[in-house]
This record gives sequence, structure tokens and C-alpha cells, in this order.
Amino acid sequence: MHPFLLAIRTGWFAQGRFLGKVLDEWIDDTQEFLHTKLPHLIVVVLIAFVLNRLLRLATARMISIAEQHAAGPSRIGQVRTLAGVIRTSGLAIIAAIAAMQFLAAVGVDMAPLLASAGVAGVAIGLAAQNIVRDMLNGVLILIEDQFNVGDTVRVAGVAGVVEAMTLRKTAVRDADGTLYVIPNSQITTVANQSIDYSIATINLSVDYSADPNAVLALLKDIAMQVRTSEAFREDFVADPQILGVDAVRGSEMIFPVLFKTRAQRQFAPVREFRRRVRLALEVKNLLPGDPYRVFHRTADAAAVPGRKSTVEPSPAQDPTSAKAPESNPFAGQ
Repeated sequence: MHPFLLAIRTGWFAQGRFLGKVLDEWIDDTQEFLHTKLPHLIVVVLIAFVLNRLLRLATARMISIAEQHAAGPSRIGQVRTLAGVIRTSGLAIIAAIAAMQFLAAVGVDMAPLLASAGVAGVAIGLAAQNIVRDMLNGVLILIEDQFNVGDTVRVAGVAGVVEAMTLRKTAVRDADGTLYVIPNSQITTVANQSIDYSIATINLSVDYSADPNAVLALLKDIAMQVRTSEAFREDFVADPQILGVDAVRGSEMIFPVLFKTRAQRQFAPVREFRRRVRLALEVKNLLPGDPYRVFHRTADAAAVPGRKSTVEPSPAQDPTSAKAPESNPFAGQ
């Protein structure tokens, strides 16, 4: 035996004495820990390290795929945010499991800790359930790509452009500059106006006296001029559609014209189309429709040859037979 151990085993630490028994128990516990528990902890550390590396590789792969195939930088930013959340949450779970395994290996009773953690988790869940719902819905919005930063949307009764997105909230700025901050849990229906294409319907009103066929030809010619113009050629995804006479109201005829353009690119072609229609109507001497326009016939029916007037003059009234007024107009009664 080593001289140092022989020196320890004498005196108070001699075998059979109290401190000697304590030392023997420590030696036995150390041997048991090195024999059984230490290899278990080493395996736990190795598994945690491997899971950590796999999680980092998976999130890095997500970001790489997004950078290669994403439609724009906003989508890449969303994927980076989601990957960061997944990585942080996964590392926290791995660290918690490894810590519990370490505490169990050194002899700490885990039952009270797990019970306390369960009670604390319930309390936190009840107090912050709206935040949890916001974050879960935010994760679904990012995964499903419901909308991105810069899209024109209508969510939670608010319409505008998405300026910022996080897992908890979405910021939308409307047309007059007001910024709305909406919790993601309140977003139940999303109307995204920036996906694929937009359709604009222009209802043009022309006077009832115009020839409908001539008006249809004129509108089709103007619409195709806008469609093939250098300024708007890239905005269209299909040729304009002239649907014919959709309604007649009073002295006006309604001609719907449909423009199918790229998402949120319909406004400028519509304005140019309206401008050209206004100038073309003036050139063709056509009036715009007006449901309140009144026509007056100037020809007198009695002046038509061979036609007698059917209206008889009313007989003259005898002033002496006129009925006296029932009230005094001067007295206001």
C-alpha cells in the first residue's frame, strides 16, 4: 500500500474507528461512481454533443436552402429567424436533459425538482398563454409562408404593407401611414394581395346613344395599346378582357374591362388606360355615360303634318265662381 495511504489509515482514520468507516464509505462510493455512473455521464455528454452538432447542421442546412431558393431577402430573414428559434430551443432541451441526468447520477432526488418545475410551468403557462399562442402562430406563419415583409395584406381587420415580423407580432402600415402592431394570435385569416397576380376591373360608362360594337372595338384597341406599350409590357400576365355591355342605367352603358397583371402592378396601367379612353371619347365625339342626363325633344307634335293634337284646351274659369280662401294670407293663418 502507498505510504501516504498507510499514514492516513492510522490514528483517527484507522480501520474500525468512526472516521475510518467514513473514509471506507467514501472510497466505496468513489469506486462505484467511477465504475458505473461515470461511464453513464460520459455517454450522456457524448450524446448531447452529437445532438448539438446535428441540430446546428440541420439549421445551417435550412438557411442554405433558403438562400438558394428563396424569393427575396425577406424570406431569407424569416428562415434565419425560425432557424435561430429552433436551434436555441433545441439546445435548451438538450442542456436540460443532460443536467437532469447529471443530477440523478450524483444522487440528487429528481422527484421534488420535477414536481416544482411542473407547478412553475403551469403557472407560467397560465400567465403567458397569449404569448405562447402568439409565438406558435408566428412559427406557423413563417413555415407556411403566409406572407412576407413587404407584402400588401389584410389581417385582423387591417389592410396595409407588412413592415416587420417576429414570432410574437406583425407590424402593418396602412395607406395613410398609420402603423399597426398585431399579435400573431389574432391573425386568423390572411388576405395576401402580393402573391402571383392581381386583377383590376375598370367599369367604363358610355352614353346610351353610342354604338356598342364601336365602343367595344375602341376599348379593345386602347387596352391592347396599353398592354403592348414599352412602359407596361412587363406588368401584364395576360391580355386585357373586354366583357361587353354589363349594365344599362338610365342613359349610360357600362363596359367592364379586366386587367390581369403582376401582383400590385395594376395601378399604373389602369390610370393610363383611363387617360387614353378619355382622349379617345373626345376624338370620336362620344359622351361619357350619365344616369341623370335628361333628353329634351324639340319637335312639337302639333307641327307634324297630318297629325292632330289630342290635347284640348282647358275651359276658361269664371272668376265669380272661384272659392274664397279659407285663411287670411296677410295674417299668417
